[in-house]
Amino acid sequence: MTTAHHAPGETRPGGRTARTRQAVLTAVFEELDDGGFAGLTMEKVAQRSGIHVATLYRRWRCIEGLVCELLTELSSDVPLPDSGTLPEDLRELACSIAAFFAEARMSCLIEAVVSAAARDPQAEAVLRSFFGERLTLAGRMVRRAVDRGELPADTDPEEVMSALGAPFYYRILIARRPVDRDLAESAATAVWAAACAGAYKRKGGRPANDTAPGGG
Repeated sequence: MTTAHHAPGETRPGGRTARTRQAVLTAVFEELDDGGFAGLTMEKVAQRSGIHVATLYRRWRCIEGLVCELLTELSSDVPLPDSGTLPEDLRELACSIAAFFAEARMSCLIEAVVSAAARDPQAEAVLRSFFGERLTLAGRMVRRAVDRGELPADTDPEEVMSALGAPFYYRILIARRPVDRDLAESAATAVWAAACAGAYKRKGGRPANDTAPGGG
């Protein structure tokens, strides 16, 4: 599921700048894999990537900015399904999320980003923007379902997608247990049933495809 968000700040240019960015993000991922977020420093990333530490501070400002951008980069590989039915779309997306977080270092990455957001205002803003955009994009599946008559017209797409993602983040951040396909299947089944029952209605009864200001 590709997003247009590149945090913090810079778009993805080509050439030398793109190579620098890729080298740095690869180094961040490898450092997280080796020592976790607690041991991650700008100096270690600079040493591993071969990019001067002053460049890292100039472009990303802090280690929190780096891990947030890495999350954005990696999560763009999670596809947004369009199977023709919402139950299958939910199942496919949930299974893709489970596969994404099946790697221990992916779970470590989301832990690092959430930890960063709790301490750094910039990281908090990046994380909030990232999830906001992801929810809006994934909400397209719900809007299509409403158009097909699968769900009530006043279903809130972002609430549906928030409910789908919630079990994964609870499992990773609170229960501290690995995610698996069983979790994906149960999350998709539960969200579909709840959506059909009208559990995710928009305030004021506005339709899911309402494009008025604040409509999501």
